[in-house]
Amino acid sequence: MRILVAALLVVGSLGPAMAQEPARDFQTWLKEVERDALAQGIKAETVETALTGIQHIDKVVELDRRQPEFTITYQQYIDRVLTPSKVERGRKLLAEHRAVLSEIERRYHVQPKYVVALWGIETDFGRVTGGYPVVSALATLGFDGRRSAYFRGELMNALKILDEGHIAPSAMLGSWAGAMGQCQFMPSSFLRFAEDWDGDGRRDIWGTKPDVFASASNYLLRSGWNGDETWGRAVTLPKGFDTRLVGLDTRKSLAEWSALGLTAANGKKLPKADLQASVIYAENGKGPTFLVYENFRTILKWNRSTYFALAVGHLAERIGAK
Repeated sequence: MRILVAALLVVGSLGPAMAQEPARDFQTWLKEVERDALAQGIKAETVETALTGIQHIDKVVELDRRQPEFTITYQQYIDRVLTPSKVERGRKLLAEHRAVLSEIERRYHVQPKYVVALWGIETDFGRVTGGYPVVSALATLGFDGRRSAYFRGELMNALKILDEGHIAPSAMLGSWAGAMGQCQFMPSSFLRFAEDWDGDGRRDIWGTKPDVFASASNYLLRSGWNGDETWGRAVTLPKGFDTRLVGLDTRKSLAEWSALGLTAANGKKLPKADLQASVIYAENGKGPTFLVYENFRTILKWNRSTYFALAVGHLAERIGAK
């Protein structure tokens, strides 16, 4: 019994991270990651700096495994994220950065109000970007997350970003799931879409706003954005409307929707623009109704949440209003 108690005291003195069996397995797993990174041509110095001393973050696993079912209503969500103060701040920032945003628009053909709206909904204009060390978070999820192969791949991408010198390991912070910077790119999205607008040799989505704006614009453009179109509009369905037509799988022209009796939410006729559109509910099978265009689908490629995409569209309209 004395030996058992002594053993327990020793284990307890090591702290929870050292006492858990997975921590030793985690370090073995990291050695495998290190070998893979070196085999992919990532510099030994980068690998050593990035992986030495990183810890398994139990909180990250907890957050990954207990993601709650989304029960908030659409109106509750809009009330939270589209506050008058956010709209006002968005207008000020749109005006403040108008010059560089206009230059970026000329290259990527994405209207500035949408770039600022995404920035606002995603990170409250760069205020809330996450405080988790990205390498440790991705390593944790790669080791024992629900999608281990995916997150191990994202960890390797993060090491490539560090190897290219875009950010220091200590400054590579983000969400618990590894989304980084003011536009919350996963490492794979960073490698595909992040831009060095100011030409300093770094694609800095953490602290350089022109890089943030250009990166977001590049993402949208290469995901299908049309700079000559809007995102959609609120509509009213006629009595007896065939609800089987609701959903992104059904596309019709505005003329066809008008013929079926749809009107704008204010009662006016739909515009005569040559656009393909789909009817959606804000919530699953209920809530306000919207007619959405291809740009709405592009926002969904950024974030698959209907609430998110609708919020971006509404915020863009409000901050861009004249």
